[in-house]
Amino acid sequence: MITLNVDLDERGYPIFIGRALLGRSEELLAEKIVSKQVVIVTNETIAPLYLDEVVAKLKAFDVETIVLPDGEQFKTLDTVMQIFDALVSRKFGRKVTLIALGGGVVGDMTGFAAACYQRGVPFIQIPTTLLSQVDSSVGGKTGVNHPQGKNMIGAFHQPKAVLIDTDVLNTLDSRQFSAGLAEVIKYGLIRDASFFSWLEENIGLINQKESEILAETIERCCQSKADIVEEDEHEGGVRALLNLGHTFGHAIEAGEGYGEYLHGEAVSIGICMAADLSSRMGWLSRDDVERITSLLKKAMLPIVPPSTMKREQFMRLMAGDKKNVDGQLRLVLMRKIGDAVVTDQFDSNALKETLDSYGRE
Repeated sequence: MITLNVDLDERGYPIFIGRALLGRSEELLAEKIVSKQVVIVTNETIAPLYLDEVVAKLKAFDVETIVLPDGEQFKTLDTVMQIFDALVSRKFGRKVTLIALGGGVVGDMTGFAAACYQRGVPFIQIPTTLLSQVDSSVGGKTGVNHPQGKNMIGAFHQPKAVLIDTDVLNTLDSRQFSAGLAEVIKYGLIRDASFFSWLEENIGLINQKESEILAETIERCCQSKADIVEEDEHEGGVRALLNLGHTFGHAIEAGEGYGEYLHGEAVSIGICMAADLSSRMGWLSRDDVERITSLLKKAMLPIVPPSTMKREQFMRLMAGDKKNVDGQLRLVLMRKIGDAVVTDQFDSNALKETLDSYGRE
């Protein structure tokens, strides 16, 4: 087992990474649970696979469960209200610990419920998808979608621990696994060119879920995320780099309807569009654009936007992005692989060219 730490003083927490860790849930998490009261929040897909095992291992606690519908389209205030209804009706107090057992949607909604219930209760992340293991479970971003924008309603609320069992990825379907690789590749692009090169060399083994390579992949991503969160917990600066591809990607998710594209699939397309714009700006070489698109394709990810989305729809949806300041669109672009920047100083004509022609030429 690998143990990393997110150093945020009194809000700091461990990240446990390894095989068969669900079976060690009580051993690893007991000291992070503040009372006998525990509520596990999961969904209809994960519950039959892992819920009974985690409940059985937490035998020292009084565990209750909440099972939500599965899918990005259910990442709403109405679904979070189901969590609140259950907590209130069962008379849970401020000492209850919520455990998110699932992918990024479950983690985000459980964390948001924990941030709000009785003005804040502790929660723990047990992510079960690659995307949530390498990205969304770490850093304390929680929330839900609004019809006009992704993750527009939420709060920063750090977990007490993150338990990553790499064995659960064996039951993850290939599409969901590939979606997680978009976030993996992102880490190499924003400020770790050596990791990007390592991914190019090892993508075949990663696709095969080779255990040691997969564990190293997750560890390197989580360490990078932890470093960034320690430097900028509330996204006032460098943390915004983690949104590479997300402004374009979130527009695709909202424009096509939540659930049509998996988050990682939309981010993959967004990364390609950001790379194209970066090249049109004279920053990123065309060779580097090809390296990026080639790696994403090898990860079995889409690289072109849906033909149904035109420039005007992109611009309208991107105008609501959370990185924008005073109505000014800000994008994460790349000077080169491993060197990204958040900027509003981009050529508007170049952006129009990307939106009009990328993937349509």
